[in-house]
Amino acid sequence: MNVRNQWSVLPIVAGLASGLLTGCGSGTGDSGESGSNVVMGMSDDVLSTDPASGYDPGSWLLFNNVFQSLLSFPKGGTEPQPEAARGCTFTDTSIKVYKCTLKDGLKFSNGDPLTSKDVKFSFDRMLKINDEAGPAVMFPMLDSVQTPDEKTVVFNLKVADATFPSKIASGAGSIVNHRQYDANGLRKDGEAVGSGPYKLDSFSDDEAVFSVNENYKGTAEVQNSGVTLKLFHGDQSALKEALLDNEIDIAYRGLSAGDIADIENADDDAGVKVVEGSSAEVQHLVFNMDDPVAGQPGVRKAIAHLIDREALIEDVYQGTATPLYSIIPAGIAGHNTAFFDTYGARPSKAKAAAALRAEGITGKVKLTLWSTPSRYGPATDQELAAIAAQLNASGLFTADVQSVAFDQYEKDIADGKYGVYVKGWVPDYPDADNFTAPFFGEGNVLGNHYTNSKITGTLITSTAAESDRAGTDEEFGELQDIVAEELPLLPVWQAKQYAVVRETVYGLEYCLDASTVFRFWEIGKG
Repeated sequence: MNVRNQWSVLPIVAGLASGLLTGCGSGTGDSGESGSNVVMGMSDDVLSTDPASGYDPGSWLLFNNVFQSLLSFPKGGTEPQPEAARGCTFTDTSIKVYKCTLKDGLKFSNGDPLTSKDVKFSFDRMLKINDEAGPAVMFPMLDSVQTPDEKTVVFNLKVADATFPSKIASGAGSIVNHRQYDANGLRKDGEAVGSGPYKLDSFSDDEAVFSVNENYKGTAEVQNSGVTLKLFHGDQSALKEALLDNEIDIAYRGLSAGDIADIENADDDAGVKVVEGSSAEVQHLVFNMDDPVAGQPGVRKAIAHLIDREALIEDVYQGTATPLYSIIPAGIAGHNTAFFDTYGARPSKAKAAAALRAEGITGKVKLTLWSTPSRYGPATDQELAAIAAQLNASGLFTADVQSVAFDQYEKDIADGKYGVYVKGWVPDYPDADNFTAPFFGEGNVLGNHYTNSKITGTLITSTAAESDRAGTDEEFGELQDIVAEELPLLPVWQAKQYAVVRETVYGLEYCLDASTVFRFWEIGKG
């Protein structure tokens, strides 16, 4: 999810393996209410309470706690397990028919029974509405959904897709109550009716209140009596102040690198601690291949030879990220270091100058780097200014930075107005496919006019059809090598993930992993 357009995060174990082809085991959880109410602050907004629309980190946080999917990602793991389903399996060798059987006794939070009709309704509705801010874009392969009986759901795919179980395990697979939602339009009242561990009691611009769903039947074991989510609308200072003033128990997604460093270095009197998790969130510089300047291979190669990722991370992000040398981040099966191998880790003015000379360029290259901090974080402008300074220090470029609001930014990218711009990505599901198909497949999210027939015609489709995800490493390696050579984008960093909590709060380590699922139910307060 394009962060998220939101591009919508982490330690990651190797891929989705053959277990998905042989069916899933069963599991039940304890939804009994325990512990205290937890108050959490977040800088992101929740853009929608309707799963057919929301495709951003804030909305998916709500979806993952209020709604069930057929499958879910266990804490610390990346292979989907049964949630609303008792078991799921591909029933054909072509990986085009996926069958799930529902658990017995499923109910929505209002007491209505959850049956296969609700599952079919949820997917049909999402695809029919096809909201531009929704997750329907994840399911171009879905042809039809059948319900032979109340407990059985059959998904018929147009093309083979071994990652389909991961897609339906994400927030995009949220099951809604067919009695409570319009099949033709989005819900506008800010309410939600799901079958997940929590129910949404109230939702406003500044706060969402969740209580434990007594009708929940699934794998989650709830450690609190409810969660109050306070929304700070990007105000980092207010979020930090609320935590230090003991107004909230947790600060998530929004503290600056400097704030996190200050808290880590502070004495114990503040009563707070930093919890760190790994992340698959990434950021890239994107090159418009039709731009008269950035479209020249020599210019792109010169930039690749001059960028100093280590300095950026130290100076701008204060160690809260790591250098990224490929389009598939470290920890995701299939990752290689194609950009490190091709351009090295340290800047080289000599190699950059040679790349420009090979292009016939002898004077300084005039370049504008385009930024939008409202979507990719307040440090984005600072980061791009640092990159511009690195380019200018070489004597080969005259680079500056322009920053615009996100709505205008996206419009201008679509109109081809920018030569070099920033894009971030938080994965929808932890598989290499989610870092390649959205970027380089048809209708990709980059908007940079890059196509490669080997990637689109062979590598994306063949990797998607491989049920043994470890068996895709060679092809994903080839794809990454092609991108490093042709340079439609330049990977910059891979994030770490943080939450800052009161010392009485526990369980956050189970909320910060590769699945992108922030699990309210794991959080307790002593």
